[in-house]
Amino acid sequence: MNQTKALMAEFLGTAWLVLGGCGSAVLAAAFPNVGIGLLGVSLAFGLTVVTIAYALGPISGAHLNPAVSVGLWAAGKFPGSSLPGYIIAQVLGAIAGAGILFLVASGQDGFSLAGGFAANGYGEHSPGKYNMSAALVCEIVMTFFFLLIILGATAKRASAGFGGLAIGLGLTLIHLISIPVTNTSVNPARSTSQAIFVGDWAMGQLWLFWVAPIVGAILAGLVYKYIFREE
Repeated sequence: MNQTKALMAEFLGTAWLVLGGCGSAVLAAAFPNVGIGLLGVSLAFGLTVVTIAYALGPISGAHLNPAVSVGLWAAGKFPGSSLPGYIIAQVLGAIAGAGILFLVASGQDGFSLAGGFAANGYGEHSPGKYNMSAALVCEIVMTFFFLLIILGATAKRASAGFGGLAIGLGLTLIHLISIPVTNTSVNPARSTSQAIFVGDWAMGQLWLFWVAPIVGAILAGLVYKYIFREE
């Protein structure tokens, strides 16, 4: 694997994830008369993963998410030496995507970051006003199953060529479940990019959207190693 090309792929892929997923939430979710709503935003996040997995997966694996990289490492599928570079590229890509989204969104009269800019939150800043404990459990469990889907769908014994589709549909389902709880993170890079622009409460709550996905991903990696180990 060419490391420079892989890092560029992770940067571009994560930028696309933020533009497609968070962009749909900011620009289209409640657009007058034709808003796409929760279902549309959930599908948009899934579509970003499906499209970029097939486009850039052969270059970098299309992790697009620090939790995914850590989970793959925990499962013995990714070298620890590559983790720092991947995570940095993912975070920078997410910030670039959020920056482009901000430039577009701010072109509308009356735009304000007070609307949340698709940032993740709990308590007062949860779409459904779920507390911190609920958010923590939700993010750990959703990330756990997301990693199991990724690891299982890309395993050698899995049907070839369908991994990207399974992963994208998995992410869609995760958003359908958890948008009301946290606005759905399962991705520290995606959470960081939006929190940087919103600042204030979003930065104060960002810790949860690093800790919970990483914990869930590591647990999934360990479970995967047990389930798929050769007898």
